[in-house]
Amino acid sequence: MSDITTLSDDHRPEATTSGPDAPYGMAELNREASMGGLGTETTDREVRRISLADFDARREQITDELWSAATDIGFFQVVDHGIDLDEVAHAFDMSAKFFALPGDVKAQYPLKKGQNAGWEHTSQVRPSVGTPDQKESYQLTLPRMDGLWPSDTELAGFRTTILEFERRCWRLAMDLLGCFATRLGFDSEFFTRAHDPGVDTYQSTLRLLHYYAFPEDLLDADNAWRAGAHTDFDALTLLFQRTGQGGLQVLPGAEAQGQAWTPVEPSDDAITCNIGDMLMRWSDDRLPSNFHRVRAPRRGEDTGPRYSIAFFAQANTDAVIESAAGKYPPITGGDYIAQRIAANFAK
Repeated sequence: MSDITTLSDDHRPEATTSGPDAPYGMAELNREASMGGLGTETTDREVRRISLADFDARREQITDELWSAATDIGFFQVVDHGIDLDEVAHAFDMSAKFFALPGDVKAQYPLKKGQNAGWEHTSQVRPSVGTPDQKESYQLTLPRMDGLWPSDTELAGFRTTILEFERRCWRLAMDLLGCFATRLGFDSEFFTRAHDPGVDTYQSTLRLLHYYAFPEDLLDADNAWRAGAHTDFDALTLLFQRTGQGGLQVLPGAEAQGQAWTPVEPSDDAITCNIGDMLMRWSDDRLPSNFHRVRAPRRGEDTGPRYSIAFFAQANTDAVIESAAGKYPPITGGDYIAQRIAANFAK
């Protein structure tokens, strides 16, 4: 497997800024570091719901709808997506059972440094806010899971369930990316080859997330977030949420919009999707990777736990992300993710 913690000489990141006020060597990270404010909230924007029913027969129409939504705010929801809702519910049930395991059991499967595999808690520190997200997560990256699966004695059926769900997510993500590929002038399988799960350079990640019940003493803290403002590292994110467990907000247009955040309504039957930084690079910024966050509950709101499941379609470590117009210099998927992980996780 390629070592994603080592940058190759041929694909060093560009130096986008310099000086004491530019702590990162990537435009994406410097942009993120400036997004820690509370901002305002608005419901004026629409996060569109797109039906994927009869996908093959309606592919051209679906591609038009996906492209319109993605170039507008970078976020959209898909319904009739082909993943059985009972399978989604079962994956959430297994996720909740994993997080309910004793801490010393979960600690046997720790997050591997720089590898997006294993369990972590309150270790993700966003450049935007500088404080730990109030959550724990378990991350599955297929080639890196040796020694990271709880036993059937500890949690029967967990491995089989999560592996099957990961494959379902991968297939859907490739169908969606195939639509974007053709619109960008690539062949329909371009991104499928770049996210090949059959090789040891595969680094797409399924992430189970448990946001803790929010503590009373943090309810009035301006710098406490379930997840601070950020863009995603990947090409495309699929996010599964539960009805009634809100908090996700998107900032279309980033700085240009004056930090007016739009809530994304969770729904059991819809998958919330967003463009990530990899695809923004590949598209020469035609497809925007916009900021989003999970805000803390406020007094009078539900402060109970929140669960979600995210699939991050991240190009294989040896795939080269190279934009057609040359707006960004080439970089491998491995080097790119290594830099983003280094900026987001406590050492």
